[in-house]
Amino acid sequence: MTTAHAVHETHDHVHGPDCGHVAVPHGDHTDYAHDGHLHRSHDGHYDECEPAGHVTHEGHDHVHGPDCGHDAVQHGDHVDYVHDGHRHAAHNGHYDDH
Repeated sequence: MTTAHAVHETHDHVHGPDCGHVAVPHGDHTDYAHDGHLHRSHDGHYDECEPAGHVTHEGHDHVHGPDCGHDAVQHGDHVDYVHDGHRHAAHNGHYDDH
C-alpha cells in the first residue's frame, strides 16, 4: 500500500537542531517551521507536513499570544504555538491540535 504525500520541491536547506527554524515534535518525527509551513525529512527529500482534519484540543486553559512563552510558528494565514509537544492554533473560541 502506498501513501500519497506532498513533496516540498526545490528545498535546498538542510533542517536539523541548529538550522535556525523552530522544531515541532510530531508523532514519530520532527517538523521544521519554514516559509510559513512545516517540513519533515523523508527518504532524501522534504515533505509538507500538515494536519489532516480538525482536531479540537480539549481543556486548554492557557491563552497563547506574543508573550506566552511558547514558540510561535507562522502557518499560512495564522500563528500556531508549540505547546505540549504539538502545535495549537486558535479557532472559533477554542484551540485546534495540529
